[in-house]
This record gives sequence, structure tokens and C-alpha cells, in this order.
Amino acid sequence: VQLQASGRGLVQAGGSLRLACAASGNIFSINVMGWYRQAPGKQRELVAAMHTDGSTKYADSAKGRFTISRNNAANTVALQMSDLQPQDTGVYYCNAAKNLGGAGNYWGQGTQVTVSS
Repeated sequence: VQLQASGRGLVQAGGSLRLACAASGNIFSINVMGWYRQAPGKQRELVAAMHTDGSTKYADSAKGRFTISRNNAANTVALQMSDLQPQDTGVYYCNAAKNLGGAGNYWGQGTQVTVSS
């Protein structure tokens, strides 16, 4: 499975940004696509993920501000981020997995999101 992400950016606090990711290859092996974030000096952590059945999982920090969506036919996932804050800064990675229990083995290239105060 190959994942191609897009949508890096620099925004001011309170702004919005949309990330997108497209999957290709052996996509029949995955059910979940999502986004992880790695802030400087910190471990990579889940931001949001979505199963093909529509179920989702969000980090507490993302609830109410971020929305994940999928186009199953196109094998794409998008993350709409609103009311961005400096603590949202980091490298965002697209991920593909079999279930919502944790990160899968497939990662896209990281995309930098920087939120200035």
C-alpha cells in the first residue's frame, strides 16, 4: 500500500487547513485510513482515523475542531482542521491499517503543519 499525502501549510492560530491522502496498491488489505501527528520532541500520536464502515476515532484534542472524511471509492481520506492552535504544530502522517485499534504498517510521507500564535 502506498500513501500520498498533500496539504502542508503555515497558518495563524484560529485558521483552517485541509490535509488529503490517497491510497494505492494492495488497498484490499486495509480498512482504516487516518492521520497521526508528531510534534517536535514528542512521539507520534493519533489525530483521527476512519473505517470504511464510517466509524471514527479522534484524539481528545481534535474533537470538535477536526473532521475526518473518506471517499471509499477513490481510496482517499481528508482531514479538515479548524480553529488550529500552536499545539497542533507538527508533522502529519497519513496511515493505513486493518482496524481502529492502532496504527497500521503503512505510512505516507509526512506533511508539515505549522500554526503561529
